[in-house]
Amino acid sequence: FCVRCVVHRNQNQLLRSLDGIIPCSEHELDRPVRELPPIRVSDLFDPSKYPNRETANKVLDMTTDITNNSFGIVINTLDALETPELEAIRDELGASGVGVFAIGPLHKLSTIGGASSSLLEADRSCIEWLDAQAAGSVLYVSFGSVAPVRREDLDEVAWGLANSGRPFLWVVRRGLVVGSGSEDTELPEGFERAAEGRGKVVRWAPQQEVLAHRAVGGFWTHSGWNSTLEGICEGVPMLCRPFFGDQLANGRYVEEVWRTGALLVGKLERSMVEEAIARFMEG
Repeated sequence: FCVRCVVHRNQNQLLRSLDGIIPCSEHELDRPVRELPPIRVSDLFDPSKYPNRETANKVLDMTTDITNNSFGIVINTLDALETPELEAIRDELGASGVGVFAIGPLHKLSTIGGASSSLLEADRSCIEWLDAQAAGSVLYVSFGSVAPVRREDLDEVAWGLANSGRPFLWVVRRGLVVGSGSEDTELPEGFERAAEGRGKVVRWAPQQEVLAHRAVGGFWTHSGWNSTLEGICEGVPMLCRPFFGDQLANGRYVEEVWRTGALLVGKLERSMVEEAIARFMEG
């Protein structure tokens, strides 16, 4: 997460130095950003992709100002995971008298009264279902509580999972599809029948408990920081499909720096999803 702080804190300077690159043509997206290895141009926050670029730039300026005028910042990470990134941000902010404190992983601390940090109610029936599965056999799929998915992509993911022939636990929350508001998310006709006996679909899952379960052998994630850190802490390999923001850099680090998983890139098609799951779960 510290490297994401560096990325977003230095966006204005980077965007100016990369003038003419962002926004960029498709063939330039894979270009490395020399100032922030292993980040590539496609991993950067691009204000031009937002409906109001002026507002996006104001958010970047505000973030920088708040940081510069703080006594210190606390980061949900740990020194062992992001040593060079923490050193870099401490060197930069230390000159201004701003302290930097790595206090993670926070999810490993006991919650008060056993309360969950999730805003959504978890369906605990999935734990009983996992108990009946073979060790390391299940692919856990969750795209987080915010990231929206296009209808056509959701259908391809569904059929890729169904056709994979492998056990899976899939979190399909309300409002998952773009433009659906808080409505229930409908899966394609015939999916439940095709996945019967192998797949379990829930609106929300107790993720930390799921990732720690012996039956889970892989985690298809949107690469949000909480999910990334939870996956790393439980030693679960991650198949990363980032959507926006820091998720892009998180996925890059999972694949190229920590080597705890792989990025899933390209257009989502059921055959591609099926093949990716097979390669991923076979190790």
